[in-house]
Amino acid sequence: MPIYQLTDDLIFPPVEGAEDGIVAVGGDLLPERLIIAYQSGIFPWYTKGDPIIWWSPDPRFVLFPDKLHISRSMKRVLNSDKFSITYNQTFERVIHQCKQMPRAGQQGTWITEEMELAYIRLHDMGFAESVEVWKGDELVGGMYGVRTGNIFSGESMFSKEANASKLALIHFIQKFQQEGGKLFDCQVHSKHMETMGAEEILREGFLNYLK
Repeated sequence: MPIYQLTDDLIFPPVEGAEDGIVAVGGDLLPERLIIAYQSGIFPWYTKGDPIIWWSPDPRFVLFPDKLHISRSMKRVLNSDKFSITYNQTFERVIHQCKQMPRAGQQGTWITEEMELAYIRLHDMGFAESVEVWKGDELVGGMYGVRTGNIFSGESMFSKEANASKLALIHFIQKFQQEGGKLFDCQVHSKHMETMGAEEILREGFLNYLK
């Protein structure tokens, strides 16, 4: 079955027709298209030089806030005064650090310049959010993502100090739960998030949370 090619129209095909999780290719990263995508359970993920690829994997990897696992070592970090946490204070610096951070087993980054600018625009519109971890006056960790109703899609995180990105995630999920958040969307499987309590659910169930 051919992969759906997006046009200038701000529409996506039904995610049920996704091929190995790929819903469509092409299009652009205009804020209006990104908002529709996240509201439909779709997100962009591609590398520089390739067309934009739009994904809606089945199963979906998610973390229910009440299932967040905090290790003993992280509880000690949480109870220390080594770091401080802020929200949405320096979104541009967070996404840029995520873009620059080297990843094991990866060459380069999937956060292209086009994507970086697109999510900064989403932040300016109130849809994308960041968490910052500080050691004194130095930004040493953080995370950013997109909020859609009671679901938050975590996009990327970085850490310049041990446990800094985990600290950002834990603080955010605890705050998110207090605000009525139901689901933290990890999108695809990672061993790191699995150790923190994330699990796979059917795409249909994920879409029900979006509705």
